[in-house]
Amino acid sequence: MKRGSRNGMGGSARYCGALVAMLVGAGALAAVPEWTELGPAPLWGSAWYAGRVSAVVCSPTDSELYYAAGADGGVWRTTDGGASWTALTDHLPTTAMGALALDPTDESIVYAGSGEANYANHSRPGMGLYKSTDGGDTWEVLAAEVFRGRCFSRILVDPTDPQRLFAAITRAGGFPELAAAKGYPDATGPIGVFRSADGGVTWTHLTNGLPAALCATDLTMDPTNPNVLYAGIGRIFGDPANGIYKSTDGGESWSKLAGGLPDENIGRISVAVAPSLATRLYAMITRAADEAGGGAEMEGAYRSDDGGVTWTRTALVNIQATYGWFLSVISIDPQDPQRVFMGGVYLYRSDNGGDNWNAVTPPHVDMHGIDWDAAGRMIVGNDGGVHRTNSFGDDWESCNEGLGTAQCYAGISINPTQGYIYSGLQDNGTVGQTPTLWRHWLGGDGGWTQVDQERPRFVFAELQGTGNLYKSSSLGSGMVLSSTGINPADRNCFLPPYLIDPNDSARMIYGTHRMYLSTNHGESWSVLSGDLTGGGSAAIQALAIAPTDSLTIYAATNDGRILVSSDGGENWSIILANVPGWPRITRELFVDPSDANILYVAVAHYGEPKIRRTKDRGQTWEILDGPFPDIPVNVVAVDVRGARPIIYAGAENGVYRTVNEGTAWHRLGQGMPNTAVIDLVLDFPRARLVAATQGRGIWSLPVALPGDMNGDGAVNVFDIDPFVLALVDPAAYAAQYPGVDPLLAGDLDGDGAITSFDIDPFVQVLTGN
Repeated sequence: MKRGSRNGMGGSARYCGALVAMLVGAGALAAVPEWTELGPAPLWGSAWYAGRVSAVVCSPTDSELYYAAGADGGVWRTTDGGASWTALTDHLPTTAMGALALDPTDESIVYAGSGEANYANHSRPGMGLYKSTDGGDTWEVLAAEVFRGRCFSRILVDPTDPQRLFAAITRAGGFPELAAAKGYPDATGPIGVFRSADGGVTWTHLTNGLPAALCATDLTMDPTNPNVLYAGIGRIFGDPANGIYKSTDGGESWSKLAGGLPDENIGRISVAVAPSLATRLYAMITRAADEAGGGAEMEGAYRSDDGGVTWTRTALVNIQATYGWFLSVISIDPQDPQRVFMGGVYLYRSDNGGDNWNAVTPPHVDMHGIDWDAAGRMIVGNDGGVHRTNSFGDDWESCNEGLGTAQCYAGISINPTQGYIYSGLQDNGTVGQTPTLWRHWLGGDGGWTQVDQERPRFVFAELQGTGNLYKSSSLGSGMVLSSTGINPADRNCFLPPYLIDPNDSARMIYGTHRMYLSTNHGESWSVLSGDLTGGGSAAIQALAIAPTDSLTIYAATNDGRILVSSDGGENWSIILANVPGWPRITRELFVDPSDANILYVAVAHYGEPKIRRTKDRGQTWEILDGPFPDIPVNVVAVDVRGARPIIYAGAENGVYRTVNEGTAWHRLGQGMPNTAVIDLVLDFPRARLVAATQGRGIWSLPVALPGDMNGDGAVNVFDIDPFVLALVDPAAYAAQYPGVDPLLAGDLDGDGAITSFDIDPFVQVLTGN
């Protein structure tokens, strides 16, 4: 911090402190900085894409009205057939969504089941049932105490008694099981089939004949008799009780169906009744997954012509790869019971009841939700957003303009000269900004990105798996594999972390279960260390190089270790152990840019300290949580330019900030949805904080040096008069300093306003205390 000399620091402090009495009654400058949504919405590639959509539902009377549920993006509505979208639930407790339903007697009544029931590591739990009675304009949260911590896979509304609802409830996803719940205390609560008689306010757990502790992966209703229900019960890791169950008395009792269905090695199950023929059913059955998530191929697709009494295996081959726990959906043409669609990785259609099948996959793979609009068009939700067909899948069109549901992974980076942002996305590859749109660079699941800050034409990106690291020399075009020497058999955390040394861009490190080193800008790699994990399937999930000392490297593993190396990565010491968290790639480590001994650690787990700091390379630790809510923190970033560090925490429901090292925290800014923030980068050249979310794309917020009230990049006595002016005459301050956000610079107690309570903190910043 630069020091001024106008009156001397002691005199300045006394002068500022003497103003307290005079200013107590002054009007406060109160404003909340606004987050700006940057996209991608949509992303341009070979087609226009959005992020994963877990459910869709269409108006039965208005062919332009659809609702879409982002897996972590909340509920969206289009009134023009997908030409534009409006986010409806950003303010609700979570944006993780699993199911949608409309009241068939009053389509202004919309139900949205929170919690995504697709079992992935990022399939987060929900916080109850959302209900709107005005087409999505306003919402109430129902039954949070019944369902929070779990996920909705299906919601049904009785067309003869719309107050009667049925819900299929599952656990949050992940490998290991429940990894996506991150220790949420209610994640292991009751699951299965539930019924409400009062429009979703109260619920009854239906267990007479149903396994009381297994996931209900699907639920369907006889179109002619709402008391006849079919439930797919399918714990994805297998269970002897898995199978299809039927009720003929509105859920009071259930019986397990057999008659040709498999009864061993069963995982997720989907089941559907033909809207035009109540005796016709179709089912898709997945094999049980192993502990690592593999082995879940499609066991078979089945048809019943007698209400589930007997079943015939159809000709459909495996369309689920080895991860059928993630993608399984069936839809039947409302007018023709012979025409059926089954979706896994790909979408297939049969026009003759399953005897023959044809691939009719939309422009993006991984199917999750299907419905039919009032014009008879099929609407599909998948990992690329929403797509529509008017020809039963022979031709498709994108419906993703403005649908901001992109799911970022940690590892965003920023071009130092242009300010363009690069990010990896769940199943949408790696993307980069251009002046007019977001462009697709690399396929698969996109992970960590890096830009050479000295030669920014060199950009690195990766896709899932070990060694799939690519390098570009022309801002995204001509990506070339850059992993010679990395053993592809090494264990990984799906997307391995890697870094460019901030002091030597030719030097790079890469983490599998061990460390690799490149000294020629990624052209070749050599093994640098032994196994940093405790063995098993564990791998390195986060890395950080000290900006002031390239030999100091910190690492985090997904079996709970935090380690430090003082020799550039060859030898390591464990400085923390048994730290729980999310098992995928993270930016949970932040090294103080001015001191290699100071490390901040974010912990993505309920019931644990969220932000820890060591000032001595891990010999001792302090917890900076203060009043931080019990919410997992995925990433931490710290501004150390002032006298005290300003700590930013990316949590499951937004970004938090402390200006007093954890004594007080507040949720930062307005406009940011209540969605999971997976990455944060402080971009000082553009005076902004960039946040990557796992469900609502990328956002930015202006930041300022705390105490720099005149915007000259320093905190000194020349900031005293502007501070006083902001306190007593906000309008005059705005006129005199139009380029400075006074709240970001002057709200030093973090209460969202500049008041007399900021005077003492201002003095402390000014004097370096």
